[in-house]
Amino acid sequence: MTSLDRLAMYTEMVRIRQYETRIMQEYHADKTPAWDIGAGLIPGEMHLSAGQEPAAVGVCAHLKKGDAVTATHRPHHFALAHGVDMNAMTAEIYGRTTGLCKGKGGHMHLFDPENHFSCSGIIAQGYPVACGQAMAMKRRGTDNVAVAVTGEGAANQGAFHEALNLAAVWNLPVVFVIEDNDWAISVPRGESTANTSNADRAAGYGIPGVRVENNDVEAVFEAAGAAVDRARAGEGPSLLEIHTLRLLGHFEGDAQAYRSDLETVDERDPIPRYAASLMESGDLTEAQAEEVKAAADAEVDAAIQFAIESPLPQPEDALDDVFA
Repeated sequence: MTSLDRLAMYTEMVRIRQYETRIMQEYHADKTPAWDIGAGLIPGEMHLSAGQEPAAVGVCAHLKKGDAVTATHRPHHFALAHGVDMNAMTAEIYGRTTGLCKGKGGHMHLFDPENHFSCSGIIAQGYPVACGQAMAMKRRGTDNVAVAVTGEGAANQGAFHEALNLAAVWNLPVVFVIEDNDWAISVPRGESTANTSNADRAAGYGIPGVRVENNDVEAVFEAAGAAVDRARAGEGPSLLEIHTLRLLGHFEGDAQAYRSDLETVDERDPIPRYAASLMESGDLTEAQAEEVKAAADAEVDAAIQFAIESPLPQPEDALDDVFA
């Protein structure tokens, strides 16, 4: 890994974080003094990925045009890392016609055919979809891969096991990713999952399984690189579990009274930790860090302005783009 690789990953992590920070501010801006989840310019639920940037950046650093990503209900970090246009994604979150789905999907239903990105609010839904994408890639004779992302809570779903089994039987070019942030909504993994590592479950399907600890973007990069290379070479699927961190609540407005680890969350934030490491190694300076943040802020400001200035869907368009 070169200094340029490290700086690029740091830059993308900061870009994602600044985006999530502004979306959080915009989301909360008009929901007070009484909390009303349906009020404001961004109504409905909001699931932010702050703290989980290393998973998306480390994996997507290996992807290219034609590769596919299916993400979870907490999708923004993977969307941005996979090249989804920030303006179009922001407009979708604001429910505007210039959005990815013309404002009709919202933040949990982002679909970008150009970049082969999708996500869903249904737990483990993306795993079988990725198998279908990978089967198409294989039949076309390309070296593209599909990446399927879910959380550790979804590893107990039937779709998870069915997808791993099918991908192994058909030797599909899939990289299955589990983001283990310790909490399945409000349930700690120890109260829902008997094994200590979901990566161990890969052995039951005859495929490699690797668990990456410490929310380390460089360790994710190395593990993901091996899995993606294996898939491109026609050697079949892999399972990658990343122990990451949810800095915020399950959704915005979540009081998190159930969390026993809140006192240590800030000190485990991966971005300042990575910045300190890069500065120590000479791969990043204070001036560069300020430039990275300023560039990210400018891009995010422009995306939010684009969304706010875009038109809302009209009532007569409600049934357009709906499958009968």
